Amino acid sequence: MSESRSNYTPRPMSSKTTYALGAVALALIVVIVIAAINWGHDEVSVRNDGYGSAHDPGVNVVLEPDGSILLGKSGAPKTIDIFEDPICPGCGNMERIYGQEIAQKIDEGKLEVRYRLVNFLDDRSRSKNYSTRGVAANQCVAEGGSGPVYSKFHTEAFTTKRPSEGGADLSNDELAAVARVAGAPESVLQCISTGAKVDTARASAKATTDALDAALGGSAATPAVFDGKTKIDVNNADWVDVLTR
Repeated sequence: MSESRSNYTPRPMSSKTTYALGAVALALIVVIVIAAINWGHDEVSVRNDGYGSAHDPGVNVVLEPDGSILLGKSGAPKTIDIFEDPICPGCGNMERIYGQEIAQKIDEGKLEVRYRLVNFLDDRSRSKNYSTRGVAANQCVAEGGSGPVYSKFHTEAFTTKRPSEGGADLSNDELAAVARVAGAPESVLQCISTGAKVDTARASAKATTDALDAALGGSAATPAVFDGKTKIDVNNADWVDVLTR
C-alpha cells in the first residue's frame, strides 16, 4: 500500500516520547491478551459447578448385556446415549463442562444416561491397552450396583484421573484405587485389579465402536451424544437443559 505524502516534515521523536508510546502499546497488548483469556473462559465455563457427581441414593446403575452402562432413576422421561473413550480428550472436556449438570438431571429423575464405551484410542496410551482396561474398570464398578459410586468413579476417570494421549496411563491397581475412593466394595476392586473383565470389555467396546461407526456414516468419533437416533450438538451450551425441559 502506498504512503500518503505531504510537504510536512516531522521533527525527530524524542526518546521520552518513544518510551511513552511503547508503554501504551504494551498496555494495549496486555488488555487484548486478558480479554482473549477471559473470552475463552466464558466459552468453556463449567455448568452447575459445585454440584458434583450424581449422589441421590435412588439412582441406579445397570451393566447391560452388551456392555453398556445405564445410570439413572427408573421412569426417567429421557434417556440419552453417550459414546466415550476413556482416554479421549474431548470426552474429558465434555465431562468437565457438562458432567455436573448431567448429574443433577439424573438425581432429579429427569434423565437417564447410557454410557457406551469404546476403545479405539488404545494405541495412543503408553500401555497400548488403557482404553480397553478403562472400559473394563467402568464395567466392574457398574456391576457393583451403586449408582452414586459409579457416577463418582466415572467422573473421576474421565476428568481428574484421565490420562493424556501418549502420556503415562493408569495401571489396574491405580484404577482400583480410584474406585476405592468412589466407595466401591472390595469385590469391585478385585475385579479391576485382576483385569477380570478386560476380554469381555474388548469385545463389547469393538461392537460399540462398530455401532458408532454406522451411526456416524463410517466416521466413528467421540464424544458423541444421541437422543434416540438424533445426534446432539454438544457445542450448544444449553443442550442438557434443552433435552430435559
